[in-house]
Amino acid sequence: MRKPLLAALVLVLAACGTAESEPAAPGGLNVNLGPDQNRVTAQKDDKIASKVPEKFRTKGELVIGGSAGTAPPLRFYATDDRTVIGVETDIATLVADVLGLKPKLEVASWENLFVGLDSGNFDVGLSNITVTEARKEKYDFATYRLDTLAFEAKKGGTWKVAEPKDVAGKVIAVTSGTNQEKILVDWSAKNVAAGLKATDIKYFQNSSDYYLALQSGRIDAYLGPNPTSAYHAATSGQTEVIGNFSGGASVQGKIAVTTKKDNGLITPVQEALNQLIANGKYAEVLKRWGLSDEAVPTSEINPVGLPKT
Repeated sequence: MRKPLLAALVLVLAACGTAESEPAAPGGLNVNLGPDQNRVTAQKDDKIASKVPEKFRTKGELVIGGSAGTAPPLRFYATDDRTVIGVETDIATLVADVLGLKPKLEVASWENLFVGLDSGNFDVGLSNITVTEARKEKYDFATYRLDTLAFEAKKGGTWKVAEPKDVAGKVIAVTSGTNQEKILVDWSAKNVAAGLKATDIKYFQNSSDYYLALQSGRIDAYLGPNPTSAYHAATSGQTEVIGNFSGGASVQGKIAVTTKKDNGLITPVQEALNQLIANGKYAEVLKRWGLSDEAVPTSEINPVGLPKT
C-alpha cells in the first residue's frame, strides 16, 4: 500500500514544488507533507479526562485506528513513507491531548479498521467514517466533520454530475464497503429501472490506482471523499471535480470518531471535540488542510445516520 501511494504523491509534487511543502493545496495553502508535522496541540482538561474509563487511563494511551491508503488531506503517509499524517491524525492527536492520553496511531485497511474496533485492538477509529444507522448498532459516534462526496474526472471535459441519470452508462470507480459505493449502486439501479444504461462500477482501494485509471481513460470518474478529490484536482492540474453531494445522499452525512459501542469513551471524546471547537484549535486544523467548509458547529453523539439499505 505504501509504495504506490508515495509514488503517486511524488508524481503530483514533481509539478508543484518540493516534497516537504506543497504550494498548490486547496485555498492556496502551503501544506507540509514531511514527517515533522509540528501539529496543533491542546492542553489536558482534567474534568473531561476524569470521564475516561479507568482501563484507558491506566494504559495512558489512546490507540487510534485508521487507513492510510488515501491521498492527502485525510490520512496518508508522509514523504518518509512511514509517518501517518493528515487532518484525521491531527484531530485524533488533539482529542488525545485533551483526554491526557498519548496518541498511538495505527494503520489498517478499511475492512480491518472495524475488525480492530470490534476486537478492542483500537480504542477509537478516525478515518473518514460516516455515521450510518446500521453502524450505530455496533458502534458509538461523535461527529467532527460534514461528509461531502465528489465526482472527480479528467480535466477539460463538459460532463457534469448533478443527478443519477448523469452517471448512466459511465465507468465510475469507488472504494468497496463505503457509502459512496452504496450511493452509486442505488443510482445505477434507479437508472436501469428507468430504462437507462447501468453504471459500470470499478473498485480501487488505493488512490494511486484510480489516478492512473483516470489518466489512462479506463474510468470516466472516481466517486470519493470531497477533501481528497478537491486536493488532488488542485495539486495535479490534471483532474477536476464535476459534481458534489452529501455523503448521505438525501440527508447530510456526518463524519465521526468511532468507538466500540458502550466502551465508555464516546462521551469524553465528544466533550473534547466540543472544547476544541470552542477554543479554535479545531478550526485551526481544518484550515491547515483546506477543509474549513466541512466544519461542524458542535459535536453530536450518535446523530441520525444514513438509512439502512
